[in-house]
This record gives sequence, C-alpha cells and structure tokens, in this order.
Amino acid sequence: MGAPMPSFSELIAGAANSAVHLEMRDGYMPRDPEYTAWRSGQPVTAVIELPEHNAWYRLVQAHAARGVRFRRARIVSEPLAEYIRFEYEMASVLNVPAGERLRWLPRRRASDLCLPGNDFWLLDERLVRFSYFAGDGEHIGDELSDDPAVVNLCTSAFEAVWDRAIDHDRYHPN
Repeated sequence: MGAPMPSFSELIAGAANSAVHLEMRDGYMPRDPEYTAWRSGQPVTAVIELPEHNAWYRLVQAHAARGVRFRRARIVSEPLAEYIRFEYEMASVLNVPAGERLRWLPRRRASDLCLPGNDFWLLDERLVRFSYFAGDGEHIGDELSDDPAVVNLCTSAFEAVWDRAIDHDRYHPN
C-alpha cells in the first residue's frame, strides 16, 4: 500500500519556487457550497468570506510572500459555462489579490497544443499532482507523479498555454 496523498497545503509548503495550475474543464463540483451560494444570487464578495476561500487566500498569500510564484491558466469554452463564469468573477476578488497570476485561453485557440488528459498542479517543475473529476464535475481523486517524462509534458503544456493565454485583467469573456 502506498503512502497517503499529502494535503495540498503540504505540497505547496514543499514548493521552493513555483506552483502552476492548468485547468481544462468547463465545470467543476456542482454541489460546491460556494458555487451554489453564487448561483442563488449571493455576490462573490460574500462568497469569498466562506472559510474555504479565506484558507485559500491565506495559503497563497503566505507562500507567495516567501517567493513561490503562483500561475494559473484556464482553457475555456466561449461563451463561458456557468461554473467558469463563477470562477471568472471569483478570480478578481480571490485568486489575483492572493498573489496568483491568472490567464485565460479560449478553447478554440488551443486546438494545436499537446495537453495532458487531466487538470494538474506542477510544483517546481519536479512534481505533478493530477486531479480527476467525474463527468458531472465532482472531484474523485488525485495522483502524484515525479516521472521526468510526465513532468516535462506538463511543463511544456503549461508554458504553451501560458504563452498564448490572455492575462486576467485583459480577458473579457463573451
């Protein structure tokens, strides 16, 4: 039996230089309390007061302050799916102020890129954490890999998306 999966906080604590995240789905966790609160009409400024988002903000802010560079790229269909519109609104009040750089790549501009089959976090270009989701967007698990070929694929995929993507402050979805 393998070692238990370290928590995300533990993985980030082990990062010395960079934490990059590539998201490629149009929907995630439809029963997520923050998302359901937003869908019911609560503004994102109220949603970010929920404990999970405060914890994310503090985590990113603390590690960014010690020099870890956070970058997130999202490949998105346009017009944006409802969940991605929620993420877009959240980014301005949560991700970016916490210390993440964020870019958006319309899916039609990603057709000629070689991409892994799943979303991932890449830490210090040495460790990949893949996230697995069911068809309805519910999170069903994670897997770590330090295989050099996998790390190289994820590094090159992320950088290709990043180079093409639009900075959050300039991206205006349809």
